[in-house]
Amino acid sequence: MSSKINEIIETDFSFNDKSLTFIKPLVMAIINLTPDSFYDGNKYFETSDVMRDIEEKLAQGADIIDLGAMSSRPGSSEITLEEEWNRLTGTLKQCRKEFPDTFISIDTYRSEIAKRAAEFGADIINDIGGGNLDSKMHQTISEIQIPYILMHMQGNPKIMQENPTYQNVTTEVKDFFKNSIAKFEALNFNKIIIDPGFGFGKTLEHNYTLLKNLEEYTSLGFPVLAGVSRKSMINKIIQTNPVSALNGTTVLNTIALLNGAKILRVHDVLEAKQAIELVYYFKNV
Repeated sequence: MSSKINEIIETDFSFNDKSLTFIKPLVMAIINLTPDSFYDGNKYFETSDVMRDIEEKLAQGADIIDLGAMSSRPGSSEITLEEEWNRLTGTLKQCRKEFPDTFISIDTYRSEIAKRAAEFGADIINDIGGGNLDSKMHQTISEIQIPYILMHMQGNPKIMQENPTYQNVTTEVKDFFKNSIAKFEALNFNKIIIDPGFGFGKTLEHNYTLLKNLEEYTSLGFPVLAGVSRKSMINKIIQTNPVSALNGTTVLNTIALLNGAKILRVHDVLEAKQAIELVYYFKNV
């Protein structure tokens, strides 16, 4: 495990006259513009409500705001492209206007949404499908040239938790990343963040195996994102539910940071920021 500041690889993604660096881990704040998210769906009634929540999360230390307009909870159904865009577009425009210097991520697996969002000022595309749910995603990302979160998922949200099976989950997820990275490099694109996809086509054992072996993915040379916030991998162990899973989330976020995570994707910004500050000091004292 790396322990000193000067041993940390300095990744720097430049885009949109901005620069995203990972010397100290970052917090990505979840903003669900959906009525059916597993934890905080149907939270907002007006765009102004969203802006107030974003402002609060930024004040608490969020580095990235992640806007999602289609639920990816287990068993969720796909909505149309236009419905996804209609949910997203007003918030994206207003967020870009009110917070011009903030990194805005768009949670979508559709290349057309990614393209439109980039035109409206999005800075990052967060693709739960890792390019497997839209054959045009690799080409689109290489054209818009903004950072891309490459997530692993077995199946799709509707069926992903129906008996997910691996011979070796650590190796198979790593092989997926290697193959996907090679596709992007062939298109001269390398602004990649990798996400093992906790809870996306994985059993409880798979999730904890990936968390334990997270440093395997840092060896690929790209920043690693961990998204465990309030998920069932916490609740099944300590008998909590999404509402009462904050303490468990912080514990797993801490493990992820110790194992090399460079972004925490969370519902609760302040607690994630505090975990980062403590772990960063611990590793570099």
